[in-house]
Amino acid sequence: MADTAEDQAIDYVLRLGRALHAYGYASPALERALITVSTRLGLVGHFFSTPTSIFVAFGVGSAQRTFLTRVEPGGLSLGKLADVDASARAVIAGAVSPAEGLARIEAVERAPAPFGPVIETLASGIASGAACRLLGGGAGDIGVATGLGVLVWLLAIAATRLQLRQGIFELVSAAIVSAAAYVAAVEGLGTSPSISTIAGLIIVLPGFSLTIAMSELAARHLVSGTARLAGAFMLFLAITFGVAVGRQLATLAVGSAVLPLAAPLYGWTLWAAVLVTPIAVTVLLQGRARDMPWIVLASLAGYAGGRAGAALLGPMLGGCLGALSVGLAAHAYEHWRHRPALVPLVPGVLLLVPGSSGFRSLALLLDQQVVGGVDTAFATLLTAASLVAGLLLAEMIADVTAPAVPAPPASA
Repeated sequence: MADTAEDQAIDYVLRLGRALHAYGYASPALERALITVSTRLGLVGHFFSTPTSIFVAFGVGSAQRTFLTRVEPGGLSLGKLADVDASARAVIAGAVSPAEGLARIEAVERAPAPFGPVIETLASGIASGAACRLLGGGAGDIGVATGLGVLVWLLAIAATRLQLRQGIFELVSAAIVSAAAYVAAVEGLGTSPSISTIAGLIIVLPGFSLTIAMSELAARHLVSGTARLAGAFMLFLAITFGVAVGRQLATLAVGSAVLPLAAPLYGWTLWAAVLVTPIAVTVLLQGRARDMPWIVLASLAGYAGGRAGAALLGPMLGGCLGALSVGLAAHAYEHWRHRPALVPLVPGVLLLVPGSSGFRSLALLLDQQVVGGVDTAFATLLTAASLVAGLLLAEMIADVTAPAVPAPPASA
């Protein structure tokens, strides 16, 4: 017997929720999107999202139909996220049926990545090299960090083929990168193994997850926010332990050395790094080439706002102005291009997230520098809270200034 229209609508909403979750939606945004689609399709839906599951109930009272979808936290895929979002917008507008929307989602899931492994590997190296400049590294450190970024991506490809569990890959890669950075510094290729290590691991540091967790807690999604915060902490812990092991093994192998200070670089190299980083991150997050100009503009706005905020409010609170700038730019992109604001928002926020400081706090605690570690950890949380405040302000401004959405026809 053919599925009824209600069954087709339910199947579409369930598949949409799983796709949006896999491609990067946080719990508040995911639940809002599913409520909007369900209402448009004439369904009474109740949704509860966590980083590993989605609970869905359709109907009222004893007539409810309940579903549980087990999902794994996936990596961000900006291009597929935009395509799935376009499918949802078409269903909401009534341009396509739920069955057609479901077919579109399945086609998006089958689509290959927009960039090949060679380009992604090069982008990983460029992202690490640019991050090294943003962290204050010298020319030698940038070269070492670029090579380490390439190494980490190759390790990620190998880990995917070997089906290593999350946490194991981060620990192993942290140990290898830390040892390689220290040996390179001893051999005269770099001057600061700590900066090279952080930059080489920049793509695995869960700074963005930390910011998302804080935003979910601020939105009173306590279960999801707490779980995501715990997951980010465990990744920080695995990376810190791996770095400590790698550094110790390298010291035993080549001995300790007194390293010179890095020579300062020209100021224009900093803005070159700011320009290059969002492009490389877009490749790594499987974004579309046509969105890169918007992503670069949003990232530049966020970084300039962050520097202005740091000058006015200090480095820990200045991120609020940076997040506000990139948030407003992202919502303007959504309004003009009818694509999700998350596409330019994620690369722009990644220039501001406190992933490196979170790693430093655990490293200091591991070295038994308790006061410095606690102080750095507090600064990390305050910076994350500042970013969340800026993003919430940008969302509030966008909601206030957005045009009213017309109600669906009575026949819907």
